[in-house]
Amino acid sequence: MSDINIVLVEPEIPQNTGNIARTCAATGASLHLIEPMGFRVDDRKLKRAGLDYWHLLDITYYSGLDDFFTRHPEAEYYLFSTKAPRDYTEVDYPLPLFLFFGKETKGLPEDLLRDNLDRTVRIPMRDGLRSLNLSNSAAIAVYEVLRQHNFSGLKKESDYLISSER
Repeated sequence: MSDINIVLVEPEIPQNTGNIARTCAATGASLHLIEPMGFRVDDRKLKRAGLDYWHLLDITYYSGLDDFFTRHPEAEYYLFSTKAPRDYTEVDYPLPLFLFFGKETKGLPEDLLRDNLDRTVRIPMRDGLRSLNLSNSAAIAVYEVLRQHNFSGLKKESDYLISSER
């Protein structure tokens, strides 16, 4: 398990989970998948979206939310939801931590949100839209935590710098 952990609660679309897996591989985050899922983990769409990064991933599976909280009783976590009372940038994220995201069609369970309002945050967007894509939301969240911790553990220089000369 790493300092940053993405938790997907009942993900439904394999391509989103594959894209999030790629974000995890690129950032060193761990991926936690809570069943039931809307696909099998051997789904070719899931594998294709993650490309050739699967061997770099730390993935843990859970039979449900109760299983997750039983295995991580002292976990620091934040829940991402369009129904949250404050923006994701208003939090100083501790490490290690878990970032929760709900299923694409319904988000996180209402009772989980209600019981954890102080840990529930949202990504601002224009009025009238339902939500951002799940994989985009996870990437935004992970990179905010990384930014707050000075991108610790990540390479910040390019091997291929663009020259200003023409």
